Amino acid sequence: MRSLFKRALVTLAVATAAVAVSASAASAHVTVNPSQAVQGGYTKLTFRVPNEKDSASTTKVEVVLPVEQPIGHISVRPVPGWTVATEKTKLPAPVQAGESTITEAVTKITWTAAAEAAIKPGQFQEFDVSAGPLPQADQIVFKALQTYSDGDVVRWIEVPADGQAEPDHPAPVLKLTGKTAASPSAGAVTVASADSSGSSGAATGLAVAALVVAALAAVFAGLAWRRRPSGN
Repeated sequence: MRSLFKRALVTLAVATAAVAVSASAASAHVTVNPSQAVQGGYTKLTFRVPNEKDSASTTKVEVVLPVEQPIGHISVRPVPGWTVATEKTKLPAPVQAGESTITEAVTKITWTAAAEAAIKPGQFQEFDVSAGPLPQADQIVFKALQTYSDGDVVRWIEVPADGQAEPDHPAPVLKLTGKTAASPSAGAVTVASADSSGSSGAATGLAVAALVVAALAAVFAGLAWRRRPSGN
C-alpha cells in the first residue's frame, strides 16, 4: 500500500508538470486578441508576442495583412521604445470599405525595438492596432515574423485547420461573423477580450483534467494506505 501511495504521488507530480508545460506551450506563440469580430465592424486588435528564447531578445515583429482581404483603415498605437512602419499595397481592383472606396490598403506592419525595449527572455509585449471596416470573410490570417537578437527569425505563418492539431508555428487568426441585431454597428469600436485563444483554453482544460484525475488517485491511495491491516 505504501508503494501504491508513492506511485500516486509520482503520478500527481507528473500531472502537475504537464499542466505547467502545456500551459506554457499554449501561450508561447504569437496571438491576436480578440479571436473573433464582426464583418464590416471596427475593432482593436492586440498582437501578443512572447519571447520563447532563454538567451536572446525579440527585436522586431512583422505582421502581414492579406491583400485579398483588405482592411479599410489601419492605425497603430505607439509602444514606448519601438518604432513602427506600415506598408501599403495597391489593390488589384477598388474595394468598397464601409462608405469609402479604397484602392490601396496596409498589407504589412513592422515594429522595431530600441536596444533597451527589446522583449527579454521570460517577457512579452503587446502591439495594438485599430482596424476596420473588417472584410466580408470567414476569417483573416495574420502571418507574423518574430526576429531575435541572435538573428533567428521565427515564422508564425502556418494556418490552423478545423479539426486538426495545432501546427508548430500557427499564424494569428481572427474569425469573422456576420452582423446580428446584437452586434455593434459598423462604425463602433469593439473592445478586445483579455485572452480569447480557443486552442489555449482546450489545452489547459485537458491538462487540468489530468491533474484532477491524478489528485483523486492520490486521495484514494492515501485512504487505502490508512486502512491497511495493522500487520502490514
